[in-house]
Amino acid sequence: MFTGIDTSAKWLGLAAIPALQIVFLRYAIHLGIVTAIYLPGRGLDLVRTGQIKTQVLRACALLVASVCNFTAVQYLPLTVTGSIHFTMPLIVCALSVPLLGEPVGWRRWTAIVVGFIGVLIIVRPGTDAFHPASLLVLTAAASSALYFLLTRRLAGVDSAATQQFYVAIFAVIALAPFALSDWAWPTRPIDWAFFFGIGLFGYVGHQLSVLAHGFAPAAVIAPFAYLQIIFMTASSWLIFNEPPDVWLYVGAPIVIASGLYIWLRERHLAKPVAEPVYRR
Repeated sequence: MFTGIDTSAKWLGLAAIPALQIVFLRYAIHLGIVTAIYLPGRGLDLVRTGQIKTQVLRACALLVASVCNFTAVQYLPLTVTGSIHFTMPLIVCALSVPLLGEPVGWRRWTAIVVGFIGVLIIVRPGTDAFHPASLLVLTAAASSALYFLLTRRLAGVDSAATQQFYVAIFAVIALAPFALSDWAWPTRPIDWAFFFGIGLFGYVGHQLSVLAHGFAPAAVIAPFAYLQIIFMTASSWLIFNEPPDVWLYVGAPIVIASGLYIWLRERHLAKPVAEPVYRR
C-alpha cells in the first residue's frame, strides 16, 4: 500500500499534476474516508484530543515528509527514494537522545554511521549521478522520524482514528489555498485511477498497520517493512522503466542491514522499535 502511494505520486507528477495538489489529494481523500467511517459512530469523540499541540506538530512533520517525498519522486527512481527512506530508524535512534532522553550506546551509533555511509554510496554526492532531490528524501526521512517519536508520545492518549483525522485535516487546511489555486484535472482514464488511488492506498496502508499492531508488537512487525524495497523495485522497473543501478545494490543492503541491527539491538534492550516505513 505504501508503495502504491509513491507510485501514484510519481505517476500524477509525470501527468503534469502539481506536487502540492498531489499531497492535497492524498490527504483530502484520506480525510473523506476517515470521516465517513468514524464520524457517524463516534461523533465529537473523533476530534477530541488530550494533546492538541502534539497532534498539530505530528501532523506538520508528516506533511513536510509528504511534500518532500512527493517532490523527490518526480526526479528520482522509486528504488532510490525508498532506500534512502530506510534511514528513518537510524534517525529515530539518533533523535531519541535529545528528544526522549534515551541512552544510545556505541554499537547503535556505529550502525547509524554505517547506514549513512550506505546512503552516500547510493546518492554519490560530488558526481554527475547526484541529484539535489536526494536531500529532499533525507529531509522526508528526518520528518518521518519526528512523526514516529511524536506518535509514541500519543500512545494511549488518543485513538488511531483520532490521530488519522488530525493528520489528514491539518494537511487539507494547510494545502487547500495552494492546491486549489493551481488545480489540474487528469486527462486520461489511467490518470484518474491514480488520482483517487493515492488517498485509498494511504488509508488502507495505515489501517493495515494499525490492525497488525493489534496482533503483534512493533518489535515483531518492523523487519517485514523492509520487504517494501521489493515492491518499490518492481514498481520502478515495470511501471516507470527505471531499473536499479549497481550502486543501489551496494548501498541499499548497507542501509537495511544497519536498520535491522538497530532493530535487533533495541529488541534486545526491550526498547520501542522504530518502523522503517515512514507514514506518508
